[in-house]
Amino acid sequence: MAEILVLGAGMVGVSTALALQARGHDVTIVDRNAPGRETSYGNAGLIQTEAVEPYAMPLAPGALLQIAMGRGYDVKWNIPGLLDQAWAVLAYAWNSLPAAHKRASKVWGKLIRQSTDHHGPLIEAAGLDNIIRRNGYIELHRTPAKLDKARAAVERFRTEFGVEGTMLDSAELRALEPSIKIPVEGATHWSDSWNCSDPGGLVAGYAALFQKRGGRILNGDAGDLHRKGAAWVADEASGEHAVIALGPWSPMMLARYGLKVPMVFKRGYHRHFHMDAPPHHPVADFANSVVLSPMRRGLRIATAAELTRNPRLTPPQLKHGEEAARELFDIGAPVEAEPWTGRRPCMPDMLPVVGAVPDQPGLWAHFGHGHQGFTLGPVTAEVLAEEMDGGQGWAELQPGRLKR
Repeated sequence: MAEILVLGAGMVGVSTALALQARGHDVTIVDRNAPGRETSYGNAGLIQTEAVEPYAMPLAPGALLQIAMGRGYDVKWNIPGLLDQAWAVLAYAWNSLPAAHKRASKVWGKLIRQSTDHHGPLIEAAGLDNIIRRNGYIELHRTPAKLDKARAAVERFRTEFGVEGTMLDSAELRALEPSIKIPVEGATHWSDSWNCSDPGGLVAGYAALFQKRGGRILNGDAGDLHRKGAAWVADEASGEHAVIALGPWSPMMLARYGLKVPMVFKRGYHRHFHMDAPPHHPVADFANSVVLSPMRRGLRIATAAELTRNPRLTPPQLKHGEEAARELFDIGAPVEAEPWTGRRPCMPDMLPVVGAVPDQPGLWAHFGHGHQGFTLGPVTAEVLAEEMDGGQGWAELQPGRLKR
């Protein structure tokens, strides 16, 4: 049994702690905030077994022109936010080319298809079935061309990955989601995926399970991590090993230990709105770059990506998302006075960083899941825990790849 520090109390950190604890280790989580209050709180609540390909940058000339001119809502940017991460963004674009994206998808698909298998036992043990729906989610298609493209994607995903998806015409969609007010060309029902009505609550519940099993959570400064003799120390805790699972804050920490981590920081926003008759499933309206999820607090409107240093007080993506939501549904006033914002830690090669930090005995990395830390946390936690117990790990995910 080893004493291990896990820095970070998001989905990735808490899942790491549970996986190591299950192998008999003495684990302490260190974070400045309560579990599930940062990036893990702000997603659309999807556990996406169908997301077998990582998000690629749009590279079609028309899409790039739209992004450059600031006309679309898929990606927003400003000059300071782009300059801060220009090389990482260029590398992300390079890895979005077909050959590189296909290589990443082979690894990503193997990971993502395991997600419900790993979440399921934790949900049951933590008694959290009341916030989980196993009925998938709906992706809208507003034009015949988009519907045809989606039909081809469903067939390809079924053939290559075993993903279950059903095409719906307008009448079938209205039967499944009667709260939709307007006719839509069609939709895909991705039935494999699960969804959660309280993402932060799920992480908090996993953390409570970790504590119930004897784990310790320390409200302290993870940034205090330092070496003291043979031990790693952070705040009042110490251990033979330390795992950096700090999401978008991980590069800053690892720079102190000689590992330069290029990262694309995609900012996202969400806000909840009152709704008397919410949809039965999350609804993705990608034509408007928004996902609409029924949550405990109301209908969560979650935006796409923004490359900025600082959050906007009135983000245009969220305003546009609200307009799209009001076109589809009868929604009321916002629940919060201000929108939530956070950053998604995206690696340029689109794969998470999981494994031993080079030249730093006892230091491990677990971060960089992009849009899917909520989905993939328990999956890659097992990959890391196996390596920490003497296994081989996954070569494609190793931190050492960043030193090439």
